[in-house]
Amino acid sequence: MTIEKHKPSDAASEAGNPVVVEKVAGSVVSLVFRNDETGYTVCTIRPSTPKGEVFTLVGSCAAVWEGEEITAEGSWIRHPQHGKQFQAASILCVTPTSAEGIRRYLGSGMIRGVGKELAKRIVDHFGDTTLQVIEKESRRLEEVEGIGKHRRNQIKASWIEQRSVRDIMIFLQSHGIGSAQAARIFRQYGPDAIAVVKSNPYRLCSDVWGIGFKTADAIALSVGVPRESPARARAGLIYLLQSQADEGGHCFCLEADVILHAQELLDIPTETLTEALADEIARGALVRETGHIYLRALYESEREVAAGLLRLLDHAVRFPSIAAPRALIWAEGKMGIQLADAQRAALVTAIESKVAVITGGPGVGKTTIIRALTEIFTARRLTVALAAPTGRAAKRMSEATGHEALTIHRLLKYNPNDHAFEYDRDNRLEGDVFILDESSMVDVRLMSQLLEALPDTASLILVGDTDQLPSVGPGNVLRDIIRSRAVPCSTLDTIFRQDTTGLIVRNAHHINKGEMIETVEGASDFYFIDTAESDTILTRLVDLVSRRIPQRFGLSPLEDIQVLTPMRRNSLGAENLNTVLQQALNPNGDTLARGGTLFRANDRVMQIRNNYDKDIYNGDIGFVRSVDAAAREIVVTFDGRPVKYEQAELDELVLAYACTIHKSQGSEYPAVVLILHTQHFKLLQRNLLYTGITRGRRLVCIVGSQQAIRMAIRNNLVSERRTGLQDRLRQRG
Repeated sequence: MTIEKHKPSDAASEAGNPVVVEKVAGSVVSLVFRNDETGYTVCTIRPSTPKGEVFTLVGSCAAVWEGEEITAEGSWIRHPQHGKQFQAASILCVTPTSAEGIRRYLGSGMIRGVGKELAKRIVDHFGDTTLQVIEKESRRLEEVEGIGKHRRNQIKASWIEQRSVRDIMIFLQSHGIGSAQAARIFRQYGPDAIAVVKSNPYRLCSDVWGIGFKTADAIALSVGVPRESPARARAGLIYLLQSQADEGGHCFCLEADVILHAQELLDIPTETLTEALADEIARGALVRETGHIYLRALYESEREVAAGLLRLLDHAVRFPSIAAPRALIWAEGKMGIQLADAQRAALVTAIESKVAVITGGPGVGKTTIIRALTEIFTARRLTVALAAPTGRAAKRMSEATGHEALTIHRLLKYNPNDHAFEYDRDNRLEGDVFILDESSMVDVRLMSQLLEALPDTASLILVGDTDQLPSVGPGNVLRDIIRSRAVPCSTLDTIFRQDTTGLIVRNAHHINKGEMIETVEGASDFYFIDTAESDTILTRLVDLVSRRIPQRFGLSPLEDIQVLTPMRRNSLGAENLNTVLQQALNPNGDTLARGGTLFRANDRVMQIRNNYDKDIYNGDIGFVRSVDAAAREIVVTFDGRPVKYEQAELDELVLAYACTIHKSQGSEYPAVVLILHTQHFKLLQRNLLYTGITRGRRLVCIVGSQQAIRMAIRNNLVSERRTGLQDRLRQRG
């Protein structure tokens, strides 16, 4: 191995001595670790010289594959655990030229459909001209056994894609962009990616999922966009309003706050920002209304929710009126139950009203009322549509009523070809009565799309629990509707769903009232394990999920037990808990890596963004059923339906042995293990603890500290969301 030593002009050690930079060259033997988000790589290198010893190289690079030849600059270090390593400050990868290097290069997984065996056959046939054949004479690949026209086209297309991605990654990494983000940019823009990024990097914010303003702004400044340019000011304003919607759930911001925060963010004159705000309002991207600044889409959504509800209220139903008292008696007989007075009153209100709200906590009879309403309306031969915001909530609704329930997206039939719903204001749904469960989860945008699609003569019944966490998206629709008093609302507060050990429901109501939870000795559906040490919590958690709960309650660790936690990060956050639980429950098997996460067959996973092309939505839970390392893809089943993911799409999935309480909204699990610790103090709130506990159907077990529980119960300061829906309903739009 040849080592060149020289002194860089701009580097010096902390001691003031010149830093000696060394250069190494060789070929990649294996990838030990790769983080696609940051490009950080650990790999073993065989030196270019015959007598050199294989060594470990660590550093960041755009992309690297086995068999590639590299040159790197940096210095030798001694890691306390892993020994001598070459710490690279820069790495240059070069396509291999030797037959052996090409064989390992092609068999590394970089080309879809080519594994180690096929790579060997190809290189045995073409030798060191293999890459030239793929590039310029790809038809000749069919000379190799096992390669037909389809496989040949797949290999050529994947090769071209890799070459393009490599160029883009090198360009983007020079501007601080990680490999996973670069791959998404390439999928969005294809071979035009570099030109698009150079001409208008702020397009990335709206066009590419996972790339926000700060990343786009760093690129913009590095490619020469002036700090005080109007384009940068306009993009910063849009980012601020979008982040307020995404992180705070706000539909609007006060104008003075927008200018103030933008000035802090961008460090440019107020005058420039004021002009940029006026420009964005003039072109229609933003809306100013009585000192409130809206993103255009949220402004229109909020107005449409108000207009849609008022439109329904202003039109009569097309079916004859129903005698509510007689209908109640009939429903009780049909269902074999006796309704309480509060349930009867809520049923009467729902039957007699064009639009109605039914709200209350767990166990107060909301599901019973939905079932009774469905029985009554279908008995009158009315068309009843049942819907919920998530697949799991829709499934529970269907099981409770015996009638089909759909997610809102499936009810409205999203069309991925034109990125729009089939049913809208110009093509409305058919139906007499629409019942929407888990309404507190529905944000202002989705509610507006639903209301636009409802016929004038439809009745709408909204069912939900306003004490749960509000919708992940912007708005506070159900709460605003109730507060406006524009529609009749029935509040249920008497617990009916309770047995001799029914502490889940009782404790949910205790928490809602600001009272401490209760536990009992012996058999129960609710347990608290008081543990303040985070390491002990992890040990207890693994024991509970892998052994104690399955043995005691006959529940499957993979299918039935969901671990919940307030946060994503820290030692007791969802990310680390998933790593620990995967190792305990599913440690072996073929894997496919993405961004530091290993996906294995049988892993429980969660979709974290709406993917309309796949008909899979944010929060959907699935199971990895197969991993094809050679093709770099996995198959995930969602409610039995197989969905294929290529490696570049795996950033849409996370492991879901554990998830945040926010992500669990609308779901219900046979058993919930809730991790609660003072390290979660920033998020410990009453409605968060309440939501977590009410996700469990048969069993809830809290593992954590009493102090954390008390902190959560005491903290009932729910951040108010800035919305205008309540006022619009009061003022009739």
